[in-house]
Amino acid sequence: MRNDTDGTAPATPVADPGPRFDRASAVADAVLYEGYLLYPYRRSSGKNRVRWQFGLLAPRRWIEADGPVTPVLAGSAESWRQQTECLCEAADDAVVHVRVRHLQLQQRQVERREPDGTFTPVDQLEAGGEVYLPFDEAVPHETDLTVPLAELLADGGRGRGFPVRSPGGEETEELPGGSGRLVRRRRPVAATATVSAEPLDTGRPAFRLRIRTENTDTSVGPDTPREEALRHALIATHTLVGGHGLAFASLADPPAWAEPYARGCRNEHTFPVLAGEPGSHDLVLSSPIILSDHPQVAPESPGDLHDAAEIDEILSLRTLLLTDEEKREARATDRRAAEILDRVDAMPPEVFARLHGTIRSLRPSPDPCDLTDH
Repeated sequence: MRNDTDGTAPATPVADPGPRFDRASAVADAVLYEGYLLYPYRRSSGKNRVRWQFGLLAPRRWIEADGPVTPVLAGSAESWRQQTECLCEAADDAVVHVRVRHLQLQQRQVERREPDGTFTPVDQLEAGGEVYLPFDEAVPHETDLTVPLAELLADGGRGRGFPVRSPGGEETEELPGGSGRLVRRRRPVAATATVSAEPLDTGRPAFRLRIRTENTDTSVGPDTPREEALRHALIATHTLVGGHGLAFASLADPPAWAEPYARGCRNEHTFPVLAGEPGSHDLVLSSPIILSDHPQVAPESPGDLHDAAEIDEILSLRTLLLTDEEKREARATDRRAAEILDRVDAMPPEVFARLHGTIRSLRPSPDPCDLTDH
């Protein structure tokens, strides 16, 4: 779902460089749903009762109930803001394209239809041979800003702000046989992202880009239970930065000109890495999970298992070992859990064989006779 920017968007017409982001979509989606639902994918599992561990931007008054949060790189630390700083070289006509992505919590309630036609919330309902359980789902959102670099530089460092909003809403889904319904409710989420740029004194056309995303909700107080505060939070928040006429520098292995400036970058609750194809420098993924430059999803992986630091073979085998009753509960917990079960159950032997191990590269071992002390 893509939200429109407000009146702060530039009037200057620019080409949409969005397709560049497609090269990082698989990794970005893995970040978006990292930890969404953990094996064994059942609501009753203890680790699925405390969720949303990465990239959480909650209302500030709730976050700072015990004092200001110390800015760190760790995206597992709950905060109300997230800041990305990255370095780039740019052409005179460079255009910056920023995309902020996050999940919005969605409460799914199961309601039984009573004889008089009214509905009663229940903890479990069977309909059409399937079981339905209440559970917190999530809705993906992304918001874009495209602006010429020259306009960012001309505003004296104030930056270009744009709203990152997810509206509230409610939908109902009738269950088979008229026995009840699912009601999905979302609370509004309000945030702002600000993009700014500053030139660097390098003797070359080099710049520092800063993207700061802040939860601006004021309705949630400091004593609000976590479950309620999360309904007004951005979850798994991460940022893609690209555009036209830009060449980004790695912060992990910066070129010589960028080294002193890379040390001065201040990234809060997220860390930017080069994304896209190896060797390319036109795309950055700033993630609450620290990645290496040019991260990729293993081509052998048949699909996302949502589990932190997942090992596809082990998780797939463990999923196959779930009892029929455990699988039934997992299917009743979440649609994505049901999709994982279907995929694993239908996985052919040759796919399992590919998951067992892959050699990415072969390097000859050094000749022991050539080894010398230095």
